[in-house]
Amino acid sequence: MRTKTLKKNKINVVTLGCSKNVYDSEVLMGQLKANKKDVVHEGEGNIVVINTCGFIANAKEESVNTILEFVQKKEAGVVDKVFVTGCLSERYKPDLQKEIPNVDEYFGTTELPGLLKALGADYKHELIGERLTTTPKNYAYLKIAEGCDRPCSFCAIPIMRGKHKSTPIEDLVTEAEKLAAKGVKELILIAQDLTYYGLDLYKKRNLAELLEALVKVDGIEWIRLHYAFPTGFPMDVLELMKREPKICNYLDIPLQHISDAILKSMRRGTTQEKTTKLIKDFRTLVPEMTIRTTLIVGYPGETEEDYQILKNWVEEMRFERLGCFTYSHEENTHAYSLVDDVPEEIKQQRASEIMELQSQISWELNQEKVGQTLRCIIDRKEGPHFIGRTEFDSPDVDNEVLIDASKYYLKVGEFVNVKINEAADFDLYGEPV
Repeated sequence: MRTKTLKKNKINVVTLGCSKNVYDSEVLMGQLKANKKDVVHEGEGNIVVINTCGFIANAKEESVNTILEFVQKKEAGVVDKVFVTGCLSERYKPDLQKEIPNVDEYFGTTELPGLLKALGADYKHELIGERLTTTPKNYAYLKIAEGCDRPCSFCAIPIMRGKHKSTPIEDLVTEAEKLAAKGVKELILIAQDLTYYGLDLYKKRNLAELLEALVKVDGIEWIRLHYAFPTGFPMDVLELMKREPKICNYLDIPLQHISDAILKSMRRGTTQEKTTKLIKDFRTLVPEMTIRTTLIVGYPGETEEDYQILKNWVEEMRFERLGCFTYSHEENTHAYSLVDDVPEEIKQQRASEIMELQSQISWELNQEKVGQTLRCIIDRKEGPHFIGRTEFDSPDVDNEVLIDASKYYLKVGEFVNVKINEAADFDLYGEPV
């Protein structure tokens, strides 16, 4: 008589979307590990949890395709159970339940305890900062707040993530200490809007005080700021950036557009004049600062004139780092009531032109680095190169420094001084000194 084998469950967590989702997956895996569960990130497992993105059309499509792929695996008997969580699930749960009923259960962005229960685990409140990090060992994301109170017309994030909610400073310091103990050297601070940090807890914008506390954590050498909103920016943060070597001279500030008519319709609460002054103030206060921004083209009503204003401004401002996206018409957002009247091919053409312009600006700025020696952190070895980054570059989105691995041996996760010998549009080439 054959006995049934007792197969041990292994949970495979699959992450789609932004760094906030990466962070959420890491927290989920930390909880599962504390419950003595066997868990992997994007590996092989008979139970699958898909952490979805629901931000714009491409991301939603990727999430749906991933769900369908694992549902097919379930039907073929390759996996036993499929659970779906994250932003897409928060935003479209009833539709998903109807269209893809073969998923075992759907969970929203705030339903971690319920998801853990479905996976046979208990939610452990005492686990402050216990995460299974999925990034290279030298850097980790630190999510300092959840949700957003901004009224931007094009954005569905408040629908999926709720109101702004800051995490207390002492909890974030505890988390940073635990990350440092694991060998993390760079913290990348993330939130929907860093500048709002503390308003709910401390009744004031408190990002500077948080940074003052984080720079005291032993082992952390770089702190990088991601996703700041341009209105109400707490300028005391720049004084700190200038004074404190651990805070990278880097700021990610998504500006979205610059034509006054479009900014007004986007409900951004600012103007071209105010935004230009803000960027010039940043550069006056911290001359060595690298500014990354993102722009949206093809927003409803964007005329050729609006687009030219944006393009000329990009040329004038010479941002060190810039990404450009095409507008995605999202239901339940304020802009959904407007006519999505810019044809897709015009949107794509405008985005390509902006990126072409940016690649020329980036090439010119990179040429100025040839001959300089820059402090880099080595993220990985890839093909014939060790790949490093300067303090002016964030992982995955910015420039990289390539070092010939056949000539030099470097340790991943270590800091190295690199002399830059050559520069391309988005890459620098150098040798350790």
